Amino acid sequence: MDITGKIKLIREEQSFPSGFTKREFVITSEDKYPQDISFELLKEKCSLTAGYNDGDRLKVFFEIRGREYNGKYYNSLVAWKLEKLSEGSGASSSAQAPAPPNIEIPADNAHQDDDLPF
Repeated sequence: MDITGKIKLIREEQSFPSGFTKREFVITSEDKYPQDISFELLKEKCSLTAGYNDGDRLKVFFEIRGREYNGKYYNSLVAWKLEKLSEGSGASSSAQAPAPPNIEIPADNAHQDDDLPF
């Protein structure tokens, strides 16, 4: 899954006695009704936020994880890839989307009857 938005907050990396590390960050989505969405980066993926600042536009690729603990259920959004976007478009700053093909319908076939049932 993926979502596009602007970085609102990048938290410090957390280290645990077991050697496990994680970093949380929040983006504000670019939906009609923007939402602040929290993601986690785990282990070696914690470094993915290097070079990003608050306000940067990016596309976050993530997976949903769920677990049960003491009869309660918890979900988390775990990011595995970040892609920096330019400010003006949804395209990546390193590549542009190809132009759509130019398709023309000949005028003599535009109103032709066919035998399709719909």
